[in-house]
Amino acid sequence: MIDYIAGLNDPQREAVTHGDGPMMIIAGAGSGKTRVLTYRIAHLIDKGIDPFRILSLTFTNKAAGEMRHRIEKVIGNEARNIWMGTFHSVFAKILRIEAKALGYTSNFSIYDTDDSKSLLRSIIRERGLDDKQYRANAVFNRISSAKNRLVGADEYMNNAIIQADDASAKMPEVGAIYKVYSTRCFQANAMDFDDLLFNTNVLFRDHLDILHKYQHKFQHVLVDEFQDTNVSQYLITRKLAAVHQNICVVGDDAQSIYAFRGANIENILNFQKDYGKDTVKIVKLEQNYRSTNTIVQAANSVIARNRNQLEKRVFTDNETGPLIEVIKASSDNEEGRLVATNIFEAKMRDGLRNNDFAILYRTNAQSRAFEEALRKLSIKYRIIGGLSFYQRKEIKDLIAYLRFTVNQADEEAFKRIINLPKRGIGDTTLAKISVLASEKNVPIWEIVSNITYHITGRASIAIEGFAELIKSYTLLIDKKDAYEVAAHVAKTSGILKELYEDKTVEGLARYENVQELLNAIKEYVDNPDNEEKNLSAFLQTVSLLTTADEKEEDGDNDRVTMMTIHAAKGLEFKNVHIVGLEEDLFPSQMMLESRADLEEERRLFYVAITRAEKRLTFSFAESRYHYGRLKICEPSRFLMEVDQGYLTMSKTVTPPKPRFKGDDTYASRSKDEMPSAGSMNFVRSLAQKTAQRQVPQPTVTHTPSADFAPSNTAELAEGMKVEHSKFGFGVVKSLDVNGTERKAVIQFDVVGEKTLLLSFAKLRIV
Repeated sequence: MIDYIAGLNDPQREAVTHGDGPMMIIAGAGSGKTRVLTYRIAHLIDKGIDPFRILSLTFTNKAAGEMRHRIEKVIGNEARNIWMGTFHSVFAKILRIEAKALGYTSNFSIYDTDDSKSLLRSIIRERGLDDKQYRANAVFNRISSAKNRLVGADEYMNNAIIQADDASAKMPEVGAIYKVYSTRCFQANAMDFDDLLFNTNVLFRDHLDILHKYQHKFQHVLVDEFQDTNVSQYLITRKLAAVHQNICVVGDDAQSIYAFRGANIENILNFQKDYGKDTVKIVKLEQNYRSTNTIVQAANSVIARNRNQLEKRVFTDNETGPLIEVIKASSDNEEGRLVATNIFEAKMRDGLRNNDFAILYRTNAQSRAFEEALRKLSIKYRIIGGLSFYQRKEIKDLIAYLRFTVNQADEEAFKRIINLPKRGIGDTTLAKISVLASEKNVPIWEIVSNITYHITGRASIAIEGFAELIKSYTLLIDKKDAYEVAAHVAKTSGILKELYEDKTVEGLARYENVQELLNAIKEYVDNPDNEEKNLSAFLQTVSLLTTADEKEEDGDNDRVTMMTIHAAKGLEFKNVHIVGLEEDLFPSQMMLESRADLEEERRLFYVAITRAEKRLTFSFAESRYHYGRLKICEPSRFLMEVDQGYLTMSKTVTPPKPRFKGDDTYASRSKDEMPSAGSMNFVRSLAQKTAQRQVPQPTVTHTPSADFAPSNTAELAEGMKVEHSKFGFGVVKSLDVNGTERKAVIQFDVVGEKTLLLSFAKLRIV
């Protein structure tokens, strides 16, 4: 067995070896919290706790998989017996086991956001409501928010405050829509994502025998990222830990950034109060192993301004590292160009790869300028949070066939596949089927599977053929594994044939995507970690995937990563660019209504800073287009809140111009949130300080010689005159050889001294 205790620092060891009772591990950024949580579970098993009696909850399947793999290295195959996974996946497992108590069957479907919105659009249309007034997205968000607060449809309709809020939003019928939506989901034997938490709470509230069963089953409950839990998740974990009181929560209040989706920072701030101040064991992990001292101290200087937080002081023994570079651009397009150039030069100078860099922004809409600039420099990139593989039409089509094969009550799956491929079944026929099912109060499948008793004509024949096809698929579920069923459905349904016959580039890509889905199902079946190989088990796994769980499709991982800061939570990169640091963009204009909102934005900035390991760069633009109008921008207050001793102004930019007369950007800000008169000039003063520290360098405008062609740098020697495609002419001052890595220090005529990695630098020996 690996000696997992040996490599821990004192607080980590204390957290890992703590005995029974509630414990809160306050884990600063980069402090090794995953390692601690992993080894604590291994330690519990090592001390005789049955793995089947340990519940470990995370926020991504990827995190759960990595933890399980680490534990397996320490204690062996027993790690597979731990109840470990995301809140949604673990509670879905419990709900499938106990489905009968809530009136569901164990093979219920899980609706994703698109399914839910599709059903809501149908309900809005059926009720004759204006779909511009009752937009499906807005209605969905209101219902989701209610479920996360454990407000059911009946309570929603009887709550005067909620009803008044809906009325003021000119959507007084949301409660009635919510009621119908819940009924339709139940009739379809389906739950949406929010239901997985909502219904688990209902299960434990209404069935005390089932609650008692799981309270005694789980001797230890461990929760990762506790600061991100919502009311529903908090109540479930508290109930499950009520008997043994062995609950271990790990989190960092300074990284609580998901209030918009229901996360409640009070859960971690009030943990001691909930379990008793004298009872709760508090362990603080304050040593950062990820970032340079400059980055750690800069982050500390920012988060210290938040009033509502748990006391801790993050420190590091890592190197000091370079100062944080601040880039000022004249426009958003110029910001994109400067950031891309910065990345290009850092790659050439330091021998870095594309995947050593990340560009983090507040909103997805900011990505365009950086995409264009990176493409111009032939720098590959990937955008996290774009269209998911499992959200593509052809993938959702086949998945819908598989869902309906498992659950014939799934109305949304039925609507997607009934005329796919084309069977000549029109909207009128489908509407007639829906009305019949509603009148008879039966699932649509009851009508479809006996269609000749209800409808005649050509459409009846087509629907009967569809029903026979589905019936043939259901016969395979218990006889074949997930891959065999899926391959058969893809072939016989006509989906593969239709895509194969589409010879366009797009058609070929769609066909390959379906083949990739079949590959994924085969991989699932062949994975020894998956005990159940049937189609229902696979569908549950897919329905609970998060964006972070999906693989890079083309296998090329050497790309600059671009994503929102929210999506970057939990990740780390050698070099990070935090862009768009302007007032009303970051912090967002929508997060300036209260101190609580502003403090959440500041925590978001803290999260962004602490993603960086070695080098960090801030950038902002003087102007950018917003809704078609040119907007003059002010530097973000967050730039002013960073201790200026850790900042340096980029040599490629000039100090900003004074604010123009009449600018009242801050007129509406409360007095204690307004930057001081001095701080408004911080960029100018920063540039002046930087000018004193370094010699300004002229803009590079070299045009390569007409006969420019890179020479074999193996022949390079000191004293040789060379030409660089961008930096111009220079003389080699020295060569440094470290294994296969060769660097040259070159004194260029215009830009001065540069150190270049010869495996990347394109030089012509003159």
